Amino acid sequence: MGEFFDNYLNIPKIVKEKREYKQQMERVKALPEDYAYVFRKIQKHMWMFASGSGLDMMKLHYDLIDLFEEGAAAGKHVLEITGRDVAAFCDELLRSTQTYTEDWRDKLNHEITRRFDAEK
Repeated sequence: MGEFFDNYLNIPKIVKEKREYKQQMERVKALPEDYAYVFRKIQKHMWMFASGSGLDMMKLHYDLIDLFEEGAAAGKHVLEITGRDVAAFCDELLRSTQTYTEDWRDKLNHEITRRFDAEK
């Protein structure tokens, strides 16, 4: 119950995270239009894979904002940062985060293993 409370019912924590999120989205608004557009598309795509409270996904998004700010400051086009295969770029980013697909894979393997271990 403690983990559940810490992640889902901790009002001060939620308020702090919401404030931080709004600050980060202000940074996105300050990016050049092509960067902001790609960020929003990536963000929408990646949220489909977020698991649990999604906090690890937020860290990933904030790191992406940093990367995009650096790219924009260096005068690079956004696709020089992501490459033309933006979905592959997203997949690479997601490697460091817990996703629902991993949860589904773990559940599948656990259920099958449990069944066959019970037969022994």
